[in-house]
Amino acid sequence: MKTRTPNLRGASIAGTGSAVPERILTNFDLEKMVDTSDEWIVERTGIRERRIADEGTVTSDLAKEAALKALDDAGMTADELDLIIVATVTPDTIFPSCACVVQGEIGAENAAAFDISAGCTGFVYALSVARDLVASGRYDNVLVIGAEILSKIVDWEDRNTCVLFGDGAGAAVIRPSALGEGIIECVLRSDGARGDVLVLPAGGSRMPASCETVESKLHYIQMKGNLVYRFAVKVMVEAAVQVLKKANLKEEDIDYVIPHQANQRLIELASERLGIPDKIYSNIARLGNTSAASIPIALDEAARSGMLKNGDVVLLVGFGAGLTWGSAILRWGKEQQDNGSM
Repeated sequence: MKTRTPNLRGASIAGTGSAVPERILTNFDLEKMVDTSDEWIVERTGIRERRIADEGTVTSDLAKEAALKALDDAGMTADELDLIIVATVTPDTIFPSCACVVQGEIGAENAAAFDISAGCTGFVYALSVARDLVASGRYDNVLVIGAEILSKIVDWEDRNTCVLFGDGAGAAVIRPSALGEGIIECVLRSDGARGDVLVLPAGGSRMPASCETVESKLHYIQMKGNLVYRFAVKVMVEAAVQVLKKANLKEEDIDYVIPHQANQRLIELASERLGIPDKIYSNIARLGNTSAASIPIALDEAARSGMLKNGDVVLLVGFGAGLTWGSAILRWGKEQQDNGSM
């Protein structure tokens, strides 16, 4: 039987931040690159444009910018951080981790740092880890970042994938709060037996880089789109239902849903099955699919716009490579933080 150490306190989001590149790549730009059209892309995905990093920008650059904004929003300095977790599948290098690079760049000299690789679900995974570490009393100030530069692992001759992805980063500072407030519950799931439907085949120990792997375009995203779509609708609904049950809440208790921004049709279908189609926050038309960055970017936009009010119940839900999926329930309200006092 599972045993769980009881939480000593709650864990809440104290500040958020996000960063996206300046360059905008529209569907009309893509019409000149591959056999596609604005109408085809919008009808199937809801995407109209995405942000693309320039050649000299790396993932840690966007992560750093988002991190500094989140720290400023939380009224903190980097040296107050105990831990940095970066969710990414596009780190600057295999090692050192992107989190360690960010730690050095922002001067978080007192923080430990590590990456999480859970595809597009990465931010939810990292948020769950941060929540448990803060709630247990092990850490007080944790910085969670979702950051990706997917444009550098996309085959720009494959119209089925290149139209989907964009670059960006989102961050959140997690600090102690009153017990039962802040990040109320999380659900994490995976199915490694189906990992081949969304994969980057080469570059690891299974298939090290070689002339053959480069020529065969095995360092680019490969996705079986129809299988991913069917999987995503099913597990997004399941994850939402499961986390609501854990939190002793119902669908009508939700004020806003911030889903992974993968496909507008998918988001709408999942929300209809949950019975909450009018509570969705979506920015996919402007930013496309930014993988682990999509949920925290959307969360930051919703928070800074004033849309989120103290006491609002917010559902985060996503899915991604692995295959992975997960969800989290937040009760929004920065005034709930107690700065670690017991």
